[in-house]
Amino acid sequence: MSKPSTAESRSATRPPVDLTVRPSIEELRAVIHPEGMLQRRSAEHWAGRLYMRKISLRITRVLSTVTAITPNGLTYLMMFTGILAGIGLVIPGIAGAIVGAVLIQVYLLLDCVDGEVARWRRQTSLTGVYLDRVGHYMSEAALLTGLGLRAADLFHRNGLHSHWAWAFLGTLAALGAILIKSETDLVDVARARSGMTAVEDSASVPRSSSVAKARRVASLLKFHRLVGAVEASLFILAAGIADQVHGGLFFTRLAVVVLAAIAMLQTVLHLLSIVLSSRLR
Repeated sequence: MSKPSTAESRSATRPPVDLTVRPSIEELRAVIHPEGMLQRRSAEHWAGRLYMRKISLRITRVLSTVTAITPNGLTYLMMFTGILAGIGLVIPGIAGAIVGAVLIQVYLLLDCVDGEVARWRRQTSLTGVYLDRVGHYMSEAALLTGLGLRAADLFHRNGLHSHWAWAFLGTLAALGAILIKSETDLVDVARARSGMTAVEDSASVPRSSSVAKARRVASLLKFHRLVGAVEASLFILAAGIADQVHGGLFFTRLAVVVLAAIAMLQTVLHLLSIVLSSRLR
């Protein structure tokens, strides 16, 4: 039997949680932000490290004694908020872009809080992990689909007709975003079905030196992050501001083209990166 981690040992020796007493910030942080968690770049979003975990810590402290709210309930709310962000983009003008960006920030906050509440109350579960992943899939797909509908001019604010080719391109970007995530998650599925343990971070390095070099260059440029919910919402907001200044939907439509191209390219490159690495060995 493997030796339990430091975080597991602390959890095992921690006294039962009293849901009628609000913990101090220090007590809460020691449990919900275990040592090293915020430093794991592969597991923690940059926005979480930069500011959102500081906000979520305070929200989780308030919710720690609200027993009517469950971790899975917060995950469902996260999922709903992410989908609502995509719907919000359909609102014409700068208002839609602002609504989408703000709701994605709320989505990110809930994405932090649901896990923190679960860790504090010791209510972590496979169902929660599953719902969290589904929530990410659905929210990113909704956001990019909403961008396509926004570019299509659904309410004819910039012409007499809607241009459905833009909606198709947005849906293509959404499909790419889902495929990228599924390619990563299916590594664990393939390994589990083969009786193997979860993959180590070191296994993600491609065996081919040329492919490894190309992967490092792509990682430095970080263009692939643009199809993520937070980055995409900010990119869409920037395009919305530019359209507000110049008129029309040129920059929003340019954003659709850029995000669709990145999503399709990254789908292929990510698949190659996995197949040529040691993750499936």
